Amino acid sequence: MASGMSVELFNGEGNTNLSSFNQSSPPSCNIDESYKYIFLPICYSFTFIFSITLNSVVLYRSFRHTKRWNASLIYMVNLASTDFMYGLSLPFLVASYIMRDNWVFGDFMCRLVRFLFYFNLYCSIFFLTCISVHRYLGICHPMKTITLETKRAVKGTCVLVWVLVFALTCPIFRFAQTEYLPRGGEAEGIGVTANGQSTDGGADGFTNCWDDAIDKEFQDYVPYGITLHLVGFFLPFSIIAWCYSHVVLTIIRTLRSRPSAEDGGGALGRSGGMSGAEGMSIILGAHSPYVHRRRKSIKTIITITLLFALCFFPFHVTRTIFLILKVTNRVECHTMRMVSICYKITRPLASFNAWLNALLYFLTKEKSSPCCPKPEPVQHGLLWPLRMMGRAGEEEDGGGDEAMNNKGNEPKAEADILRGLP
Repeated sequence: MASGMSVELFNGEGNTNLSSFNQSSPPSCNIDESYKYIFLPICYSFTFIFSITLNSVVLYRSFRHTKRWNASLIYMVNLASTDFMYGLSLPFLVASYIMRDNWVFGDFMCRLVRFLFYFNLYCSIFFLTCISVHRYLGICHPMKTITLETKRAVKGTCVLVWVLVFALTCPIFRFAQTEYLPRGGEAEGIGVTANGQSTDGGADGFTNCWDDAIDKEFQDYVPYGITLHLVGFFLPFSIIAWCYSHVVLTIIRTLRSRPSAEDGGGALGRSGGMSGAEGMSIILGAHSPYVHRRRKSIKTIITITLLFALCFFPFHVTRTIFLILKVTNRVECHTMRMVSICYKITRPLASFNAWLNALLYFLTKEKSSPCCPKPEPVQHGLLWPLRMMGRAGEEEDGGGDEAMNNKGNEPKAEADILRGLP
């Protein structure tokens, strides 16, 4: 596709006029974009089906089958809500690409659909950041988490995220718009001469829905686009990387301290006391009530890391390169062709977060009853590892009387364990 006085390369999934900014372009640059009329409808149809289905299940189960909500579930419901809203906009994009970029739904729907993509994208990133910080506090600072897990604090954080993301993305309504363009030779590729005249001479036209901005407003859009990337992606990505590095280090230190605590099990049974490190090891041990939180946090870390690696990171890197190259002189045609292909591939991958986010709910959901579970028997409670260690010491040393004396020290040992928590 080509526009009258420009080199048409790419604009998200649509078109971008480049020659007015890159005056040193090669005399002719052919960009074959016929593949997008097959690739993009398939990707967006796939995303539409899965995002609507999976997020509907998440919302239904959350509101109908969950009586007691925790902080993670509140964040997941907000995440599923924005993913569901974005999924509703995808049929418009699919219809537009089936009609070979012809937008027939009006200027307002063009602005709304483009806005919903970025609004969902950065809502997802910010809510995943909130979940990551929550997991970090639960593992590294469990006592501080108690004061930060109140429903009022979590709901206030969610409202802040919605307001902040809307403020970041509302300029999309200003820049995204429709424009009538002449129809070029899509199948054969786009040929544009040095003076900006199309080489295919097509006389037909279509209404294009711009993702970024039209030619004359693109210079104003670039600073906003770069700022959106820095605040909406790279800053949350840095926070998540910092949190997960500390979570991993904490888990590694805990696992390394467990053998020493297990070796000192007999001595513990005889003395009735323990050090802070040993107490932490037992609390985070295999039979501890905290082991579920640790395993759940590991699943969350892996899932969110994969989400960023597949959906968010490639899109923002290629899009940043796109914005820079579009206002840079002396860019070779093969470079622009490569960036065009990479950008068009990563754009629908970024939309995959609308259904991949729901997998986080299913991977980390509680396996127990949604209401308050019944208390476990005493022999499987917090002191059960201590009793087992005391019995092991009794069997090895034959100290039956010492094991009986340790029963009176269990409340003190429990207090020592709780004081040893970070």
